[in-house]
Amino acid sequence: MSAAERHGTVDPAFWRDRRVLVTGHTGFKGSWLCLWLQALGARVTGFSDGVPTDPSLFELARVAEGMESIRGDIRDPDAIARAVAEAEPEVVVHMAAQPLVRRSFAEPRATYEVNVMGTVNVLEAVRLGEGVRAVVNVTSDKCYENREWEWGYREHEAMGGHDPYSSSKGAAELVTSAYRRSFFSDPDGVRLASARAGNVIGGGDWGEDRLVPDAMRAALAGEAVRVRNPSSIRPWQHVINPLSGYLVLAQAIWRSPEHAGGWNFGPADEEARPVGWLIERLAELWPEGVHWTVDEGPHPHEAHYLKLDSSLARTRLGWQPLVPLDTALAETAAWYRELQAGNDMRQVTLAQIERFSRP
Repeated sequence: MSAAERHGTVDPAFWRDRRVLVTGHTGFKGSWLCLWLQALGARVTGFSDGVPTDPSLFELARVAEGMESIRGDIRDPDAIARAVAEAEPEVVVHMAAQPLVRRSFAEPRATYEVNVMGTVNVLEAVRLGEGVRAVVNVTSDKCYENREWEWGYREHEAMGGHDPYSSSKGAAELVTSAYRRSFFSDPDGVRLASARAGNVIGGGDWGEDRLVPDAMRAALAGEAVRVRNPSSIRPWQHVINPLSGYLVLAQAIWRSPEHAGGWNFGPADEEARPVGWLIERLAELWPEGVHWTVDEGPHPHEAHYLKLDSSLARTRLGWQPLVPLDTALAETAAWYRELQAGNDMRQVTLAQIERFSRP
C-alpha cells in the first residue's frame, strides 16, 4: 500500500499513464483538473461543447496542449457514447454542467437537459461500453434540500433544491444512485460515486454572476463590483480542495467497491464565511483595493446559509483540504496579478498545483 493510499492523498503512481475522460474539461474546474492530471502523467481526453467563457482558463493556460479534446454536446447520447468508445477511459470524471443558479431561472429546460439527462447519457455510455472501472459524477453542495439551518449537510440528507439548478443537481444524484443500484452493483464491475462540493475559488475563473470572478474583473478594470447578499454564508474553498477529493475518491472506488456512494468535499466549519467578509479580504489583498457596493436587486431566490459536513471523507477516505481559505484568497489574487503582468499562465497555474499538492 502506497503512502498516498494510506493517507488519503492523490497518488501519482495511480494516475501515471491512466486513461481518464473528463467531461466539461474546458470549464474552470475542468481546466484545473486536466492540468493536474497532465502533471501526474495521466492520458487525458476531454469532452465539451466549447469554451464556456471569454477569457477562459482553458485558453489562457493552454490546457489543450497536454491532452486530447473531443467536441460534443453532453445532451447528445450518441456523441458521448462515441467519445467513451474513442477515448477508452479507465476512469471517467463527469463535470459537464450548467453550473449557475441565476442562469437556471432564465434557462430551466436547458439546465435540466444538461444536468440531469447529461448525467444519464454519460452513465448509459459507460453501461453500454467497455473498459471503464471508476466513475465520479460531480454534482454540487446545492443538491440537498436546504433548510437554512446552521449544521453542515451530511451525505444521507434528503435531496432537493429550491431553484432549477439546485433541484437538477439533486435529480442528478438520484439518477446516480439508481444507476449504481440497478446497473453498477457488481463489485467486479463499474464503481460509481458522486462528489458534492461548491463555492470554489481560484485563479482563472471567469464565470458570470460569481463573486470572485466579478470582483477580479472589476479590480482589473478599476471599477466597483456590485455584491448580492453580503451576509450570506458559503463554504468557500480553493478549487484544488474538491479536485483532490475527486481524485482520492476515484482511487478509492478503483481499489474497493465499498466506497461507491455519495461524498461531501467541503472546508472546515470555520472557513464558511459571509460574502461580505470574503470581498473585504480580497480588497486587502489587491494593491489598488477592490471597491464594492451592495446590489439591492431584485434577485432570484438564493440560500442564505449553506455548509457541508465532510466528516465521512475525512474519516473513511483520509481526505483533508489542502489549501486553507486565507491561502486560497492570497493565491487567487496572485494568479490574477500574474495575468495582469502578462506572464505565462500555464506555468503559473501548474506551479500553484505543484505547490498546493506537495505532501
